[in-house]
Amino acid sequence: MRYAETGYNLEIDLSRGSIERVETDPRLTELHLGGQGTAAKIIWDRVPPETEPFSPDNLIIFSSGLLNCTPVPGANRCIVNTISPQTNLFVNSMLGGYFGTEMKYAGYDRIIIRGKSPNLVYLWINNDKVEIRDASHLQGKGAMETQGILQAELDASAQVAAIGLAGENRVYGASIEHASSAAARMAGVVMGDKRLKAIAIRGTKDINVAHPTELWGLCEPKYKSIADDPENGDPMRLDPSNDAWHMENFAWGNARERRRGYFTKDVYKNDVTTTDKARLRWVGCYNCPKMCKQMLELEDGRKFFTKCFNRLIYMMAAYVEDFSFSYEMLARTTEYGMDGFATPQLLAFAVELYEAGVLTNEDLPDFPADNAERFFYLLDITVRREGFVGDALADGVYWAARKIGRGAEKYDHNTTKKVEQVPLKLGKVNFPYYLMYATGEKMSITQIEGSYPQAPEPDLEKRKKLVEGWEAAPERFKKWFLEWEPRVDPSIEESVNITDWNEMMHYVDDSIGTCAWLSSFRGQFGCRPAYHMYNLPEFISYASGLELDTDKLWKIATRNRTLVRAINNRRGLRRIDEAPPADHWKIREPEKEQAYLDGYYAFKGWTNEGIPTKETLDKLGLDYVSEDFIQRGILTSDGGEIREG
Repeated sequence: MRYAETGYNLEIDLSRGSIERVETDPRLTELHLGGQGTAAKIIWDRVPPETEPFSPDNLIIFSSGLLNCTPVPGANRCIVNTISPQTNLFVNSMLGGYFGTEMKYAGYDRIIIRGKSPNLVYLWINNDKVEIRDASHLQGKGAMETQGILQAELDASAQVAAIGLAGENRVYGASIEHASSAAARMAGVVMGDKRLKAIAIRGTKDINVAHPTELWGLCEPKYKSIADDPENGDPMRLDPSNDAWHMENFAWGNARERRRGYFTKDVYKNDVTTTDKARLRWVGCYNCPKMCKQMLELEDGRKFFTKCFNRLIYMMAAYVEDFSFSYEMLARTTEYGMDGFATPQLLAFAVELYEAGVLTNEDLPDFPADNAERFFYLLDITVRREGFVGDALADGVYWAARKIGRGAEKYDHNTTKKVEQVPLKLGKVNFPYYLMYATGEKMSITQIEGSYPQAPEPDLEKRKKLVEGWEAAPERFKKWFLEWEPRVDPSIEESVNITDWNEMMHYVDDSIGTCAWLSSFRGQFGCRPAYHMYNLPEFISYASGLELDTDKLWKIATRNRTLVRAINNRRGLRRIDEAPPADHWKIREPEKEQAYLDGYYAFKGWTNEGIPTKETLDKLGLDYVSEDFIQRGILTSDGGEIREG
C-alpha cells in the first residue's frame, strides 16, 4: 500500500489524444518526496536540452504535494513545472486553493501533459473517468469565466484551473488561474501553446497515511496553533498597514524609482474604504485555518481575488493613487490570466519608452494621455498581441526591449535571466539577497527568501528575545543573528549558509505541498514559522512511512535543488547569467559580489561556472547527471573543470 500518495500519474498526450493511468516507482518518493522534486526528475529524463519550449515534446506537469490530502494543516499546493519560452529554463510555479488536493482525491499524484492539440480542448477528470473534450465554446473566455462555465456544465464541486486570452495567445506572462490562486512565472504560456484551455477535476477517493493516530496527534494541535498565531499566514492580505513598507521601498514603475512619502493617510484611507466596499468575503485554502485571501466584487458584478500584495502594484506602477484603479486592473488581468509580478512592470516599461520617445504615436495609435487609461490600452494590445508593440510586449520586458530596439534595451531595468524581478530599489547591496537573486532557479526572490530575517535588529534585547524562541534555526544561525549589527555585511560564510537554508526550505515545501506562509517564507518575519526542518520530518514520516530526520530531509532538498540546477546548466545556464539588475541597489561592490559568488559556488560544490561537480552529483545520487554532463562536454572526463569551447 502507498501512503500519503496515490502511486499513480495521469499521462496525457494531446497530439495523439491518448490517456494513460501509470503506476509510479516508490523509489522516486524516497529520493525526491514528490511535488516539484519528482517533476524535476521526470523533466530531466524526458525533456532533453534540444527540446524547444514550444515543442510538442515539452511537458507541463501538475504535481500534488506529498502531504496534500493528509491531516497536515496548510498542505495544499499544486506545483506546475515546464520549460519556459521566455528563458529556455525550468519553470517553478504553484497553485494554492483546492486544485492540487482534488487531483489527489481523484487518484493522481501528477498530471503529465505532452503534445499539442490541433484544436482548443479541456480535460475533464472525474475519478477514473478522464476525457479530452472540445473547448471551442470557451475560446476567448476569461479564466474565471471559464471556471464558472465548466462547473455549471460538469459538477459544481469540480476544481478548475484555466487560462485566459493571454494563454491562448501565447503571451509569455500568462498565468493559470484557479479560484483564489494563480500559477504564474510563465506556466500559462505553455498550457496555451498546447491548446489546453482548462483542467477540471472531481475526486472522491481516500488517501492512506502510514501512522494515522500519531499523525493526528501532531496535526490537531498544529491546526489550532496556526489559527491562533499572528506570526503565520499572509499579513500582506490581512492588514493594510503592511502596505506602507512596500509602497516606500518598491519601485513598480519599471523599477526606475522609489516613491518616498507615497503611503499617506489619504492613500491608506482610500485603501481601507475601497477594499471594505468591494469585499464579499475572506477565503482560505484547503485544510488551513488562515483566511488570507479576499474575494472582491466591482460595481458591475465582476468578481476576483487579491493575491499577495498585488492590491498595490498597478497603482504604484501607473503612478495612480486610487485603489479602485488597481482593482479594475486586477479584475481584467485575472480574466486575461496575467502574471501579477511581471505585468505591471511590463506596462510601465512601455509607458517609459513612450515618454522617452522610443515609442511614438505611430507605434501606439490613439495612445491616451491619462496614466490609468494608458495601462488599460497597453494591457489589451499585449494580451491580443496587436500590432508591432503589442506583439513585442507579449514576450516580456527583456525580449520586447530587443525586438523594439531603438535603444529600448537600456530601459530594461529589472530583469535577471530574462525575467522581471520583484522591483526593490534599495541602498547598499545585501549579500545574501545578492546571492539569491543571482543564483536562484525560481525566477522570483519570494520563492527563495524567507527563513532568515531580511535585516539586522538594532535593539540587542529584542534580538535576544527573537533568538530565545527561534526553534526553526540551526544554532550557528542564532549566533550570527545575535552578532549582526546594522550596516555590517554578513560574512561570505554566513551569506552562503543563509542562502542555502532559505533555498532548502522552499525546496521542501515545493515537494510536500506546504504553504510558504506557514514555512519557508514566513520565518523571516518574527522567526516563528509553523513548519521547519526540525519538525517537518516527523509529519512526513507519520504520513508517508518514510524514515526521515533533519539531515535526510536536508539532503533530499539539496538533491532536488541540484537537479533543477542541472536541468538549467544543460540548457546553457552559466555564471555570466547570474547577475541581479544593475541598479537594484544604489551602491554596488562588483569585486566583493564576485567573491561572494565564488564562495557560494564552492559551498555548493560547483565549478567556477556554477555547474555541480561530479563529486557533488554522485554524493547526492545524481550520478546519471554527471555521466550526462561528461558525455556532453559540460564537465571534463574527470568530472571537474569545464572544457574550453
